[in-house]
Amino acid sequence: MTGGTLDPTTILQAISIWGVPVLIAITFHEAAHGFVARRCGDDTAWMLGRVTLNPFKHIDPIGTIALPLMLYIFSGFMLGYAKPVPVNFRRLRDIKWDTVRVAAAGPLMNLILAFASVALLWVVVYLPQAFSVPLAKMVAASVVINIILMAFNLIPLLPLDGGRILHALLPMRLQIPFGQTERYGIFIVLGLAFMGWLGFIILPALNLIVGLLNYVSPVNLFLIINSL
Repeated sequence: MTGGTLDPTTILQAISIWGVPVLIAITFHEAAHGFVARRCGDDTAWMLGRVTLNPFKHIDPIGTIALPLMLYIFSGFMLGYAKPVPVNFRRLRDIKWDTVRVAAAGPLMNLILAFASVALLWVVVYLPQAFSVPLAKMVAASVVINIILMAFNLIPLLPLDGGRILHALLPMRLQIPFGQTERYGIFIVLGLAFMGWLGFIILPALNLIVGLLNYVSPVNLFLIINSL
């Protein structure tokens, strides 16, 4: 997403287009973690009421609201995170592979939502133009935010999902030193975000998947995305 302006009108327009897709993306992402964790033997998230599609259960004031707005205003790039779903990995039936399943559930859900958004476009294009144009932008925003969230979370850094997957697959002798990097992971991610380097990691994945989705989309996704 591009921006980088302090114009209040532009910011309000961005919130109206991106707000709902962001809430849906992070809500389904976190709920997927908790759902798979319960299926794999850990009901911590379930007992705490986090396996839910209620977005207010997953919103983090800094990661879901303040950080995306600050990034958008100062760097033109929007990215955020929700409150992580608590998972007791020691309670999983197969610690190695169930950890991989739980960690991969969130990004996989975002990929599914990106495909579902394109499917929704087939309905939107038949609506009257007064509704189809803004809804098409919102749906395109959903495609973008879900792919960004998927690609971002698959970066192999703890505490991101990609880091969890890598940690589970590493040999035991490497798991401990890699696990110790988790305390610095969020600072590394924030540093990459504010320096604008996350784009070099995420944009290739975004362009690739949008290009693939474009083959089954009723409209040119790149044209709509460029108009956001």
